[in-house]
Amino acid sequence: MLAWIYLLLAGVLEIVWALAMKQSDGFTRLVPTVITITALLASLVLLALAMKSLPLGTAYPVWTGIGAIGAFVVGVLLLGEPLQALRAGAAAMILAGLVLMKLA
Repeated sequence: MLAWIYLLLAGVLEIVWALAMKQSDGFTRLVPTVITITALLASLVLLALAMKSLPLGTAYPVWTGIGAIGAFVVGVLLLGEPLQALRAGAAAMILAGLVLMKLA
Protein backbone atom coordinates (compact mmCIF):
# COMPACT_ATOMS: atom_id res chain seq x y z
CA MET A 1 0.00 0.00 0.00
CA LEU A 2 2.84 2.39 0.83
CA ALA A 3 4.30 1.80 -2.64
CA TRP A 4 1.06 3.02 -4.22
CA ILE A 5 1.14 6.16 -2.07
CA TYR A 6 4.72 6.79 -3.19
CA LEU A 7 3.65 6.25 -6.78
CA LEU A 8 0.69 8.63 -6.49
CA LEU A 9 2.90 11.33 -4.95
CA ALA A 10 5.52 10.74 -7.65
CA GLY A 11 2.82 11.24 -10.28
CA VAL A 12 1.59 14.45 -8.68
CA LEU A 13 5.14 15.77 -8.59
CA GLU A 14 5.45 14.91 -12.28
CA ILE A 15 2.53 17.25 -12.91
CA VAL A 16 4.22 19.93 -10.78
CA TRP A 17 7.52 19.73 -12.67
CA ALA A 18 5.80 19.71 -16.05
CA LEU A 19 3.86 22.87 -15.18
CA ALA A 20 6.95 24.52 -13.70
CA MET A 21 8.95 23.64 -16.80
CA LYS A 22 6.31 25.34 -18.96
CA GLN A 23 6.49 28.38 -16.69
CA SER A 24 10.32 28.41 -16.78
CA ASP A 25 10.23 29.72 -20.36
CA GLY A 26 12.96 27.40 -21.57
CA PHE A 27 14.78 27.48 -18.21
CA THR A 28 15.28 31.24 -18.44
CA ARG A 29 13.29 32.00 -15.27
CA LEU A 30 15.03 30.99 -12.02
CA VAL A 31 12.15 30.12 -9.65
CA PRO A 32 10.22 27.88 -12.06
CA THR A 33 13.51 26.25 -13.09
CA VAL A 34 14.37 25.43 -9.47
CA ILE A 35 10.84 24.09 -8.90
CA THR A 36 11.17 21.94 -12.04
CA ILE A 37 14.45 20.39 -10.95
CA THR A 38 13.36 19.87 -7.34
CA ALA A 39 10.00 18.33 -8.23
CA LEU A 40 11.60 16.14 -10.91
CA LEU A 41 14.20 14.76 -8.52
CA ALA A 42 11.63 14.19 -5.78
CA SER A 43 9.32 12.47 -8.28
CA LEU A 44 12.11 10.14 -9.40
CA VAL A 45 13.04 9.28 -5.81
CA LEU A 46 9.42 8.43 -4.98
CA LEU A 47 9.11 6.39 -8.18
CA ALA A 48 12.26 4.46 -7.22
CA LEU A 49 10.82 3.78 -3.76
CA ALA A 50 7.56 2.56 -5.30
CA MET A 51 9.50 0.28 -7.66
CA LYS A 52 11.06 -1.52 -4.69
CA SER A 53 7.82 -3.47 -4.39
CA LEU A 54 5.82 -2.71 -7.56
CA PRO A 55 6.75 -4.20 -10.93
CA LEU A 56 8.36 -1.89 -13.48
CA GLY A 57 5.58 -2.73 -15.94
CA THR A 58 3.03 -1.34 -13.49
CA ALA A 59 4.85 1.50 -11.75
CA TYR A 60 6.28 3.27 -14.77
CA PRO A 61 3.08 3.32 -16.88
CA VAL A 62 1.03 4.48 -13.89
CA TRP A 63 3.57 7.24 -13.12
CA THR A 64 3.58 8.51 -16.69
CA GLY A 65 -0.18 8.17 -16.93
CA ILE A 66 -0.77 10.29 -13.84
CA GLY A 67 1.59 12.88 -15.27
CA ALA A 68 -0.03 12.79 -18.71
CA ILE A 69 -3.59 13.15 -17.45
CA GLY A 70 -2.58 15.70 -14.83
CA ALA A 71 -0.67 17.79 -17.36
CA PHE A 72 -3.67 17.66 -19.69
CA VAL A 73 -6.04 18.81 -16.93
CA VAL A 74 -3.66 21.55 -15.73
CA GLY A 75 -3.20 22.72 -19.30
CA VAL A 76 -6.94 23.04 -19.81
CA LEU A 77 -7.83 24.48 -16.40
CA LEU A 78 -4.86 26.75 -15.69
CA LEU A 79 -3.25 27.51 -19.04
CA GLY A 80 -6.35 27.91 -21.19
CA GLU A 81 -5.49 25.09 -23.57
CA PRO A 82 -8.41 23.89 -25.69
CA LEU A 83 -10.61 21.08 -24.40
CA GLN A 84 -11.33 19.10 -27.54
CA ALA A 85 -13.40 15.93 -27.63
CA LEU A 86 -10.58 13.87 -29.14
CA ARG A 87 -8.06 15.02 -26.50
CA ALA A 88 -10.58 14.37 -23.71
CA GLY A 89 -11.26 10.91 -25.13
CA ALA A 90 -7.55 10.15 -25.22
CA ALA A 91 -7.20 11.24 -21.59
CA ALA A 92 -10.17 9.03 -20.66
CA MET A 93 -8.49 6.04 -22.32
CA ILE A 94 -5.27 6.72 -20.39
CA LEU A 95 -7.30 6.87 -17.18
CA ALA A 96 -9.01 3.59 -18.03
CA GLY A 97 -5.58 2.05 -18.59
CA LEU A 98 -4.41 3.28 -15.19
CA VAL A 99 -7.43 1.76 -13.48
CA LEU A 100 -6.79 -1.55 -15.23
CA MET A 101 -3.11 -1.44 -14.19
CA LYS A 102 -4.16 -0.98 -10.57
CA LEU A 103 -6.66 -3.80 -10.76
CA ALA A 104 -4.24 -6.21 -12.45
